[in-house]
Amino acid sequence: MSGKTRGSVTKRFKITKNKKLIHRSPNQNHLNSKESGDEKRKKRHSKTVETKTNMVRNIIEFRNR
Repeated sequence: MSGKTRGSVTKRFKITKNKKLIHRSPNQNHLNSKESGDEKRKKRHSKTVETKTNMVRNIIEFRNR
């Protein structure tokens, strides 16, 4: 029985060439004018995921088969 890919996970995470998981920083779409410059700069870059990576990777792998 094949599993289904969860769309919510595939939208939020990406597997890099070296099999690392990255995700976009949350809360950076709008309403950022009240934040300091430091906070805005920290949110610009994607971050690597270290916890529960195998669970997320297994969910995404269905899409790549």
